[in-house]
Amino acid sequence: MDTHTLTDQDQSTLDGARMTGAEMVITALMEQGVDTMFGYPGGAVLPIYDALYSQPSIQHILVRHEQGAGHAAEGYARSTGKCGVALATSGPGATNMVTPITDAMMDSIPMVVITGQVPTHLIGTDAFQECDTVGITRCCAKHNYLVTDVDELARTLHEAFLIATSGRPGPVVIDIPKDIQFATGTYTGKQGVNKPTYRPKTEPSEHAIRDALDMMATARRPVFYTGGGVINSGPEASRLLRELQAATGFPVTSTLMGLGAFPASHEGWLGMVGMHGAYEANNAMHDCDLMICVGARFDDRVTGKISAFSPGSRKIHVDIDPSSINKIIRVDVPVIADCKAALQALLDGWKARRLPAPDLADWKEQIAKWRVVDCFAYPENDGAIRPQYAVERLYELTKDRDTYISTEVGQHQMWAAQHYHFEEPNRWMTSGGLGTMGYGLPAAVGIQAAHRDSLVIDIAGEASVQMVMQEVSTAVQHKLPIKVFILNNEWMGMVRQWQELLHGERYSHSYSESLPDFVMLAEAYGAHGIRCDDPAELDAKIMEMIDHEGPVIFDCRVEKAENCLPMIPSGAPHNQMILGRIAGDEIDEAGRKMV
Repeated sequence: MDTHTLTDQDQSTLDGARMTGAEMVITALMEQGVDTMFGYPGGAVLPIYDALYSQPSIQHILVRHEQGAGHAAEGYARSTGKCGVALATSGPGATNMVTPITDAMMDSIPMVVITGQVPTHLIGTDAFQECDTVGITRCCAKHNYLVTDVDELARTLHEAFLIATSGRPGPVVIDIPKDIQFATGTYTGKQGVNKPTYRPKTEPSEHAIRDALDMMATARRPVFYTGGGVINSGPEASRLLRELQAATGFPVTSTLMGLGAFPASHEGWLGMVGMHGAYEANNAMHDCDLMICVGARFDDRVTGKISAFSPGSRKIHVDIDPSSINKIIRVDVPVIADCKAALQALLDGWKARRLPAPDLADWKEQIAKWRVVDCFAYPENDGAIRPQYAVERLYELTKDRDTYISTEVGQHQMWAAQHYHFEEPNRWMTSGGLGTMGYGLPAAVGIQAAHRDSLVIDIAGEASVQMVMQEVSTAVQHKLPIKVFILNNEWMGMVRQWQELLHGERYSHSYSESLPDFVMLAEAYGAHGIRCDDPAELDAKIMEMIDHEGPVIFDCRVEKAENCLPMIPSGAPHNQMILGRIAGDEIDEAGRKMV
């Protein structure tokens, strides 16, 4: 079949068409509306690449490492709300994809990963570049398939997209032997696909909403605890969260993954919760009498010491994944539903009851006292650039542009979360659950591939970014003008911080020795390099980065020994935070004694 001529009429007559397995892959992707995919060719997927060669409607981004393909597909998915697609060959191609598959699973990112496999008659013989892809990914993917019948291939592809994008989103792996790609079979269109054994519950039960509203009506110290599920549910869910907050007046906190679902400039916004979250947010979570968890999962970075987590509160938990309910924290009212549907039901129910605005004066007064403590305060630049200052200046110079932010993992990630403020969903891409160093640069590639005219910045650390630095070559080849903004403190910063605070300042193998000259490295790739170590020059050089038309690597030399604070020490309750010296000086009787 000549796949590049797929029209509306073709789509209506696809069922029953005869084509090769490789052609089925491309046809199914086109029918699913895929416009971009990320991959790296190899022997076991050459038939698919051959079919891809003859059609122009799918943009293929050739990466330099299969891990880069997976993270790029994640970045594409998270910035668009669509399903990301990655393609890799068998054996090492598939195993290199395991990290982004796991990352997508932890952060609930919809992604379809297609891998090649040795011919079916060689499976189990230790053939060249063979591995048990299904066995390896069974524990880290939402679902996976090994296709051994070409007539089942198209149905499997469409089913994979259904599973990846519905319910709690996640990665689905399809392993396709090479002989199945060559074989000719009968195509099944997506309209004929049905998965009766997989029907996730999306609408909340009436009694759960009723019980939740009863609690909300009587609360005096309520707080919304929101997460990435609000963003995954689509922009309508974020709008409904804002409307529900306006109707109730309840303050809002967010996890790392939920930043942007509620505007950071809003007076009801308390900030990010968790290990490096805001003082007022963590204290409000601890002292509230009602916690309304929407699309978050009570992970350890938020709860701290579980036995001391918000001990005086009743808890409502909205989550589309039933297995998340009571998994870590016991809740009073479980609401198993899509966040958008649950927020709509809560908003409609609140309005229908015509309840008077709750009296939250005392609660807001207490929150105002916590806000006095400027928990993110840091010393002034004393010749060196403070990393917090670098992020703040980056924010001020980009906030009015069409900007997307990705990060690597480490101190720079937390500084970005604390000091770069998000007003909209789908603008913040970071590795939350898995904490994958090397995520941000290829994610930026995926974001930029989806948003060609937008400003895409990877806020990076000099250690983390080197794990996938080769993807700068991908950006140069495909004319993707990503900006890699490196906060270079010459340390594996978060490792050094933990060694300082928890391991007696024994800095075991955490110093970033033999660093490359990032400016020369940028030039070697054909990108533009910038270096800055003077606070007085920072704004001008950030503008140089923004205005450059191609990819940029910005080596921002920052204070080497700066710690990322506040911080909840391991094993401590989430209201006992280590604050920086400046913030600590501001604590009075309104605050708490810090660790």
